Amino acid sequence: MRLLEVVVGASLASPITNSTMEGGEGADRPRLYGWLFNCHGFLHNVALTVFSALFVLYLASQARKSFAKLSNGRSHIIIAYYGLLWLVSVLNLAWCLLQAWECTPGKEMAWNILSLFTTSGMLFLEVSLMAFLLQGNYASGLEALTRTFVVSGLIMGLDTILKAIYLFGFSIPLFINDFEDKQRVKWGLWVIHKLVLTAVYGFTLFMYHSRWRDRLPGRPAFYNYITIMFCLNAIALFASALTGHGSGFGFWLYDVTVIFYHAFYLPLLYVTFLADFFQEEDLHLENVYYSEMKDAGFFDADWE
Repeated sequence: MRLLEVVVGASLASPITNSTMEGGEGADRPRLYGWLFNCHGFLHNVALTVFSALFVLYLASQARKSFAKLSNGRSHIIIAYYGLLWLVSVLNLAWCLLQAWECTPGKEMAWNILSLFTTSGMLFLEVSLMAFLLQGNYASGLEALTRTFVVSGLIMGLDTILKAIYLFGFSIPLFINDFEDKQRVKWGLWVIHKLVLTAVYGFTLFMYHSRWRDRLPGRPAFYNYITIMFCLNAIALFASALTGHGSGFGFWLYDVTVIFYHAFYLPLLYVTFLADFFQEEDLHLENVYYSEMKDAGFFDADWE
């Protein structure tokens, strides 16, 4: 990606300079080209922005029908998650659009603050969904919502405070990824962070294959979500460990996991947890739940 950036930047430097000096139409082009090709490169920036923007546009296109469904359903958990999903999706889109800040002198602090809020919001959704799953498939009401949010808020708060200490107390740029900048302490923190998440998803995945399976929701969609997140965090853990030891491949692999997480995690959460709720017919939704649980083998005992 950096090689493409150098080649394109060199080939465009002369025309841009001439048009700017002449006061022509290209005066604003350097900013656009810088946003597209600087820092992580064209493919990284466009992949993040396109998929994040498409998801926000999808939410907007479904907003009217979703609001009507929420007002009729009166589910506190779904209403809270839908509102949080909107907030974090907008934050994530802003994070994707402002990738150039990461490599812009004078914007490092703003980039770290934006990254801190964005990742904290996504972590809150991630932890709260796990907390909800561990309560069972029929958790509902204000009590379940309060319990879920308290646990998620405590974990997110501790994580945010720890990251803030690294950022503002020790001046370690957690969210500025530069392979030339050897920050073993930073990558050590990411190793611990990914190790904890991998362990949680791995334990939940183990429960699905153990005698405690009946304590978890029966929907295969939740199992698929756990499997995907376990694999993503395991790869990120491996990449962080490699990068901490100076591996260029590890740095590239970690960058790939960042793209997948910011581009696809929120749509994955929506499909797993919210999409079925917005089905037009409640009877169809009940049939989907029953069919998926039957396919998963949860009714086999009735025939024995």
